[in-house]
Amino acid sequence: MNILIIGGTSSVGKALKNSLDLRHSLETAGRNNCDIQLDLKDSIDDMVLPLNLDAVVIVAAHFGGKSGKDIFEAENVNVLGTLKVCQAAFNAKAKHIVLVSSIFALLENTASNYSAYSLSKKHSEEITELFCDTYKVPLTIIRPSQIYGNIDNFNLRQPFLNMILDKAQKGLEINIYGEHDAKFNLIHIDDLVNIITHVIEKNILGKYSCTNPEDVSYTQFAKIAYKINNHKDRIVFLPEHKDIDDNLFDYKSALFDKIKYHPKISLQEGIRRMYNFRKTLA
Repeated sequence: MNILIIGGTSSVGKALKNSLDLRHSLETAGRNNCDIQLDLKDSIDDMVLPLNLDAVVIVAAHFGGKSGKDIFEAENVNVLGTLKVCQAAFNAKAKHIVLVSSIFALLENTASNYSAYSLSKKHSEEITELFCDTYKVPLTIIRPSQIYGNIDNFNLRQPFLNMILDKAQKGLEINIYGEHDAKFNLIHIDDLVNIITHVIEKNILGKYSCTNPEDVSYTQFAKIAYKINNHKDRIVFLPEHKDIDDNLFDYKSALFDKIKYHPKISLQEGIRRMYNFRKTLA
């Protein structure tokens, strides 16, 4: 298959390249260090993709922020940029578009994690569906939960979990705000890459949640990290601070059932791989 990854230097893009490059004819597109120079803020006239691609996979994204500029950039990149890629893919007669979105696109505006990122991801899905339905382009939307694993910008995207890893490795005390042991959902990058690969190779169409069957709490994450480092856990809740909210979504297995692959990497194995990856960076 001829496959193009938009966002080839992103964490997901690089991991996906390592998987697909072994079995397919693969090119990457992005602002730097890719086969094709492409910026989602480019004009549509400058976005030219190779002809007759079997799949165009969009993993590039802007993670937003709280300033007016951040909000503008999130919409500009995630919505208008994605729309321009869809038009370029249509012009190039691509056979399949795969948009890797986020489970945060499902957040209501009352949720604590609601942000320019989650809203722009929702808008991105809506505009992509409209375009592909109008021009009859086969489309798959995948909504992964929080991605973790041996990826180089993990520190930037999930600083609290990274702090837990650092302190557990050193045997230091970990403080958690409030009294509630908040739960959230993680999917390992290697599982996500396998899922996307199956979607492409089996030409699965539709819109799907992509979450781990098991949720995790902060204390559970921390205790495993302590155990891997042979330290006694030292977790202290700080009731004088506001509780951290749960960040949970309904689990749906529809995608996994179709591709006959379910997330396999346990939390313990995932954290162990993260520590092993850190050693390669030391």
